Amino acid sequence: MAVQPIKWFEESDDHSDFVKALAEVRRLGTREGWCYHHVQAIMLSIDQYAESALGNREYFWNKPHGMR
Repeated sequence: MAVQPIKWFEESDDHSDFVKALAEVRRLGTREGWCYHHVQAIMLSIDQYAESALGNREYFWNKPHGMR
């Protein structure tokens, strides 16, 4: 069984417009103060989508410093 490397979102990669929009919403959501629970629900949905479609729940989170 071959182990695949973990995928991370990088701006330099070629992504669909949908994935780019999700990354932007996820990034902006951390800065929103109003309606906290709605923003958290949206971010949770994005993380669940990343887990099911892209294979990594932390796909839109910050890339670890050790990974290049």
